[in-house]
Amino acid sequence: MQSFLSFFVAFAIAYVLTIPTIFLAKKFNLVTDKTKRFHPAHTHQGIVPRAGGAPIFFAILIATFVFIPVNKIMIGILLASFLLVLMGLVDDHKDISPVLRFFGNIFISSLVIAFGLGIPYISNPLGGIIKLDTWQIPVGLFGQHTIWVWADLLAVIWLTWTTNMVNWSKGVDGQLPGFVGITAIFLGLLSQRFTGHDISVRSVEIFSFIVAGAYLGFLPFNMYPQKIMPGYGGGGLAGFLLGILSILSFGKVGTAILILAVPLIDATYTIIRRFYMRRSIFKADWGHLHHRLIEIGWTKQNIAYFYWLVSLILGIFSLFLKGIEKLIAFLTVAFLMLVFIVIIEKIKEIGISEQTINTQ
Repeated sequence: MQSFLSFFVAFAIAYVLTIPTIFLAKKFNLVTDKTKRFHPAHTHQGIVPRAGGAPIFFAILIATFVFIPVNKIMIGILLASFLLVLMGLVDDHKDISPVLRFFGNIFISSLVIAFGLGIPYISNPLGGIIKLDTWQIPVGLFGQHTIWVWADLLAVIWLTWTTNMVNWSKGVDGQLPGFVGITAIFLGLLSQRFTGHDISVRSVEIFSFIVAGAYLGFLPFNMYPQKIMPGYGGGGLAGFLLGILSILSFGKVGTAILILAVPLIDATYTIIRRFYMRRSIFKADWGHLHHRLIEIGWTKQNIAYFYWLVSLILGIFSLFLKGIEKLIAFLTVAFLMLVFIVIIEKIKEIGISEQTINTQ
């Protein structure tokens, strides 16, 4: 019952705070105007406010203080989230270098790890676990601490990856907050099985529902035609928090990979494509899955619904699949995605050929 109450409180706060955010974003020029700030990946028209990360963050912050006993790890999560949203707001005002944002992500991920979050082991899909806490280095700076080298390194890599991977999947109206809300709910449901940090199973579940409520409270204003965009703060925060939720309960990294299969595969394909074309992996371009779907005639609404539906189906699968079954499911989705992308490319080539013939 408390999880649902926290969900609705976060939903209501995000909904209410988004209204003045739209006005303030316009007033302080936190907007995207294609005539002044060209971005090759943008699909919108006209002037659209950004700064969507601000109301989402404050909804999470307030609801967390109301419903969850705040300890060291939660303080680290909220502080790191604040810094990420702050960087996003600066980016919303004047685009920050993608390379600078990337190193900012590494610092923010390292910060939350310093507060006690980590991955001491991950589940082996073939059975058992893979321990990551075997190499430990004691540190006497500002008190006695222990660095779990492999565990902390993997956590930083994972959080930096999810921050960017999920952020890339916010190209069309309503796309991101919908699938983020769905994913957070399933991670909350799965968190009841076990947890491994200095935070209770109940707190992890409630925090998951708070994250879901905040993003779904923002969704009505981001639906087509969007009145406000998540911005880098909203997109990066989404990936960061989903990455955190996946490791608050040890072994849920594989579950997150399954539920987030579409944005994960899209991000991996994008990096490989940019390497192949000898372009910087940090430089945005028109080539994500949602861009390809637009090219073959999908509406923005249908693209958003597609992401939501796939997240919902994979979330349901995650409740029942275990170990090797999750790996098989992910590989199946990856294969289908690859086939889907190839088909889209062929449809695009046929369309270009027909246009060429018609113009001759």
